[in-house]
Formats: sequence, C-alpha cells, structure tokens
Amino acid sequence: MINEFLDIENTFKGLTNKTKGDRYIWASVALLALISVLVVYSATGSLAYKMNHGNTEVYLFKQIVFIIIGLVAIYFLHRVNYAFYSRIAVILYAISIPLLFYTLFFGAEINDGSRWIKLPIINMTLQTSDFAKLALFMFVSRQLSRKQKVIKDFKKGFLPVFIPVALTCLLIFPANLSNGLLTGATALLLMFIGRISIKHIALVILAAMIPILLLIGSAAMHHNSNVNDADSGNIETVESSGHSIFKRFSTWRSRVENFMYNDKKEVPYQVQQSKIAIANGSILYGLGPGNSRQRNYLPQAYNDFIFSIIIEEYGLIGGVFIIFIYLVFLFRCIRIFRKCPFAFGAFLALGLSFTLIIQALANMAVNVNIMPVTGVTLPLISMGGSSFLFTCAAIGIILSVACNVEKMEGESQRKIVEGIEKEKKASTLTTATN
Repeated sequence: MINEFLDIENTFKGLTNKTKGDRYIWASVALLALISVLVVYSATGSLAYKMNHGNTEVYLFKQIVFIIIGLVAIYFLHRVNYAFYSRIAVILYAISIPLLFYTLFFGAEINDGSRWIKLPIINMTLQTSDFAKLALFMFVSRQLSRKQKVIKDFKKGFLPVFIPVALTCLLIFPANLSNGLLTGATALLLMFIGRISIKHIALVILAAMIPILLLIGSAAMHHNSNVNDADSGNIETVESSGHSIFKRFSTWRSRVENFMYNDKKEVPYQVQQSKIAIANGSILYGLGPGNSRQRNYLPQAYNDFIFSIIIEEYGLIGGVFIIFIYLVFLFRCIRIFRKCPFAFGAFLALGLSFTLIIQALANMAVNVNIMPVTGVTLPLISMGGSSFLFTCAAIGIILSVACNVEKMEGESQRKIVEGIEKEKKASTLTTATN
C-alpha cells in the first residue's frame, strides 16, 4: 500500500516537473475544466432528448474528450519557446484573412449566421473567427514589439498595427458583430498599453461609434414605428431577404431594440428564461448540482447561457467564485507581462489574456441582462467546440511566456546565490590569510 502511494506521488511529481509556467494559471484551468464537466453534463438534458434519445452521457463523454484534447494542446504549446510564435505570426495571420473571406460567403449557415466552415474528414464545424483572433493578437504583439521606437508616428507606428486589426474586425463583423466589437476593443486596449498615441486611438473610437450609433438609432426608429403601427391597428411583419450577411442587420437591430425597450414590451424568451434561472438560485447554495429547472427551457443553456445555469445550481456564491477564478487568471497574466523582459512576450501574454477575460465578462453580462444578447461563449466552461480548443491554444501560448519568465527568474536567483557564495569564500580566504 505504501509502495503504491509512493508510485502515485512520484508520478505526480514527474507531471509537475514537466508542466512549467505559472501554477496559478494551471490551477485556474483545472478548476474551470472541472466545473465545465459538471455544468455541461447538467445543462445538456434537453439537447440529449432532442438529439440522442435522452442519452446525456454522449455529451459528458464529448466534453471530457474536448478537455483532454485541450489540455494536451496546452501542454505541447507551453513547451515551445514563445519566440517561435513571433516567427509564425505573419503566416498565421496571412492564413486567417482568406479563411474569414471564405467563411463570410461560403461558410455553413447556422442560426442565420455564416460563422463556421465544415471540416470534411472529421465532420466538425470550425468558427474561423476564433482562429483569426488568435492569429491577430500574435501578429499585433509582434508589430507592437518591433515598432516601439516609432510607435507614436502615424504612418510608421500606428498604421502597421491598426490596419491588420481593422481588416480582421471588418471581416468578422457581418456574421458576428459582438465578436468583432470585442476583438476590436481588446486590440485597442493592447494598443494603448503598447504606447500607441492616445490621439490615434481616440480617432478609431470615434469612427467606430458612428455605425454603433446608427444601429441604436435604427433600433429606436423601428420600435417607434412598430408602436405607431400597433396604435393604428396596422401591424405588418417584414422578413429580411437576401444573403445571411444582410439578414444579420435585422437580428442586430432586434437585439438592441429588445435590450433598450424590454421594460416596455415583452422580454425576449431566452432573456426571460435566463432571469428565471438566476432567480431560482439562492445567495448561498442554489438548487444544487444537476438540479437546474430552466435547462429544459433556456436555449443554449450549455453554451451562451451557461452562466445562468451555474448561478441556478450553485447560487450567487458559485457565480462569484467563477468571476474570482477569471480574475486570478488575469492578475497572473498581468504579472507575466510585468516580469517578461521582452516586448513580444509581454504583449502576447497580455493580449491573449485580455481577449479571454473580456469574452468571459461579455458572456456573464449577457446572462444577467446588462448587455444585448450575443453569441459569445464562456471560456473553458461552455460546451466544447472550436472555441474551446482555441481558448486552450491561447492559454498554452501564455504559459509558454510564463515558462520563459520562470526560467529567467531562476537563472537570476542562481546568479545571486553564486555571487553570495563567492563573497563568502573570498571573506573566508581573507580571514584565513590574516
């Protein structure tokens, strides 16, 4: 029995020795993955009855497989020297642009949005915007690190960083407005930290506000028009036609309209069910693991609205605990940024961590109805897919930077110890000579 325990302990030590980087980030990933298994298994009940005759174990097994693949990806990517990602950043970005073009016009249309392409052999859908975001932040980090001497110059510093961001966001916008906005906001935040001129960033924000204000104005006009038609008894529903690119505008407008006027009209079904799920959960314990009531009524309970299920089953304390884990992850990434001596690694760790945390905050904001409904998943918790795997890839790259920081800290400490030992030997020799 003792020998078996020692074997397990040695195996654990072997694994911990092979996994380098920030231990708190590893712990955050492990906790979120464990929570994901529990919540996804609970939230896929209605989906299992629709698709697999009530066999929920299918989705449990699928989630476990995705988590294993994701952890393997994190392991191998974190063992690679992060300087390698600087060398392939241009290639990956060059691949992402044609992929976004292809998805925009020939992608698989799901829920009125053309965001995915189907991989022929494994019959899996891939959301190309996830790959594009990863490639973009690698490329932007590379550009920021190389342009620091001329970063305040408009042509030499700002445009080489801004143009790739604008191109990627413009290609993501038509099929996924929320994802495009979050990507652009994260890029602007990284540009600000990268010492891009505030004047140039302000111009970009002002330019971006124009279409946003037009969308809000369109939603307000549409609402007022519907109110006037209802008062006059002339109610007519007009369905949008054409390619999905143009259909998406009516979807954006209706989501903004529902968010702006949900106190004056019927609340959208998914928002209503999300509120009920949150109300079911108490402050302390909630309904308990696997006891959700709204999972059978809430659309995308295992994906976009999984945070509502967490609060329903684990209470407000459970929701706060999830936020705490993400904040720990963010603070450790900021620590990596501050300690990394090379600009590319520092910007890379911060940019990838920002995109994951901002995505998580957006998902939670939608669930508690302080943002319009979007199709943004909760990183490392929502049901596995291409988004889950690219999240794991981003974490693996962040840990690669952390490994380098850890190695350099170890070398500096070793040099300090060696210096102290040399001073002791020198003082000993001096004393002996005297």
